[in-house]
Amino acid sequence: MTFYLIKRLFLLVPTLFGIILINFVIVQFAPGGPVETTIARLQGIGVESTERISGGNIDGIQHQIDNFSIESRYVGSQGLDPEIIKEIEKMYGFDKPTHVRFLEMVKNYLSFEFGNSFFQDKKVIDLIKDKLPVSISLGLWTTLLVYFISIPLGISKAVRDGKKFDIWSSAVVIIGNAVPSFLFAILLIIIFAGGRYLDLFPLRGIVSDNWTELSNFQKIVDYFWHMTLPIFSLVIGGFAGLTMLTKNSFLDQINQQYVITARAKGVKEKKILYGHIFRNAMLIVIAGFPSAFIGILFTGALLTEIIFSLDGLGLLGFEAAINRDYPVMFATLYIFTLFGLLMNILGDIAMTIVDPRIDFEKR
Repeated sequence: MTFYLIKRLFLLVPTLFGIILINFVIVQFAPGGPVETTIARLQGIGVESTERISGGNIDGIQHQIDNFSIESRYVGSQGLDPEIIKEIEKMYGFDKPTHVRFLEMVKNYLSFEFGNSFFQDKKVIDLIKDKLPVSISLGLWTTLLVYFISIPLGISKAVRDGKKFDIWSSAVVIIGNAVPSFLFAILLIIIFAGGRYLDLFPLRGIVSDNWTELSNFQKIVDYFWHMTLPIFSLVIGGFAGLTMLTKNSFLDQINQQYVITARAKGVKEKKILYGHIFRNAMLIVIAGFPSAFIGILFTGALLTEIIFSLDGLGLLGFEAAINRDYPVMFATLYIFTLFGLLMNILGDIAMTIVDPRIDFEKR
């Protein structure tokens, strides 16, 4: 297993390089870009939409424009002076050849140096540090709760397959699978966050404004008070698929020959279920943990972050893609990819713990 882990860790480098390269090439052919955005800013085109998407966060553009004193050289209806456009390209590093920009980016990323945001006038690493706690909170608690609910429920449905419990719980699973989590979030706001009926939970933020003044116990209570509705909305929208995966996996194992043989020998049902079936059936569930966690952490929580005004990595990456803020966009992609690859390795380790018979080095 040690040799396998070392090999997987070494494969992280070419995998990261390949993913970043593919996305970098695709972005070069995408319409628009930071240069075009700044030119539109100078010409008064598209400013309103940019402000609406990024929350009016265009002070960085104005700051860079002032530094280069290019606004005073605007030529009105005749457009921009070519020299001004060259200065804008130099300001964003687009005066260099494409391959040079890519190699410099890769070199900096090896030391987690992501540069500055084009439009927020902040270091990208600082932006990521600010947003990371929100995304980690949503992803971690949601994934743990989803697994804590789905695995026992899936096992119960498999053991009681076709009975009343399986039938009525399937109705709940179908509803959870059919209705998106963001609709549940809106419903929870209407009912519990002062939308129409009760006003029990806060509508925005991960902590209260006076959080630093609270005691340690009060900080914990305040944190979970803010996170209850966002996490609950994600759990409702995410437990259905894992529940059915667990049920089907256990049903497949229940019908295997070794289970029939164990029953014929008089082995107790609980020992068969948790001593034999559980280990084999859980492999496919554990194998899906990394993708489930990454999906909840970086993509599934995007609309939830917007609805509850939770400023996390998902929202940061989305706004960066819309605004063509390349340093932020590629940095979040790098972090997402690296984290996902590490989670896959952890998933393999978990599989060997559940079933020591699995040996990846011989495969």
